[in-house]
Amino acid sequence: MKQSSSSSTSGGIGILGLLGVLFVGLKLTGYIDWSWWYVTMPFWGGLAVAVVVIVFILIGWLLTRLLNAKR
Repeated sequence: MKQSSSSSTSGGIGILGLLGVLFVGLKLTGYIDWSWWYVTMPFWGGLAVAVVVIVFILIGWLLTRLLNAKR
């Protein structure tokens, strides 16, 4: 007999996506009176993390170049 192996990836919605959908639902039903900027903020969480990572990479790259230039 052959053993079948199946691999599946769990994409899912994630915590920030879930919070975003929850906040939009609460805003549209009138339970919260927040600005739309605050309501949609969880959707921007992934972008914010990516920007922070890119900034750290750029700082590291610049420091490496500066230290190598002084040698």
